[in-house]
Amino acid sequence: MRIALYQPEIAGNLGTILRTCACLDVPVDIIEPCGFPFSDRSLKRAGMDYFEHVEYTRHADWDAFYQSVKSRNARIILLSSRAEQPHIGFDYRKSDILLFGSEGSGVPLTIHDQCDGRITIPMKAGMRSLNLAVSAGMALGEALRQTGQFPK
Repeated sequence: MRIALYQPEIAGNLGTILRTCACLDVPVDIIEPCGFPFSDRSLKRAGMDYFEHVEYTRHADWDAFYQSVKSRNARIILLSSRAEQPHIGFDYRKSDILLFGSEGSGVPLTIHDQCDGRITIPMKAGMRSLNLAVSAGMALGEALRQTGQFPK
């Protein structure tokens, strides 16, 4: 299981996700460009002292990330407010990569078409979206529960 973040825009969200993944022993793919300097203090503040405990890979762009995925024989599962299938009803695999778009614009439609699955976190009618770090934690928790991959 992996988390992939497409062009994250808010350092605090990335830091929180890196911290969560450090605690759950889940690698992270960061698809650049980021909307902030990667060494930003707010990124480190949210991630605290967990950076040395998380495995992360920075990719120059979508194409570089996509090529790395092909070599792993993994599925890319996009979390999107446009998807119809709830995240709790999806059949996850241990090798899945959960992809999250940027906070402001998600991912381009061309990337939607390259994903192997599209899921959403159901919300109350009229609500637009959850915070990126909250969404990542919720979806990752369900995926790890289903696949039995929580650290022991």
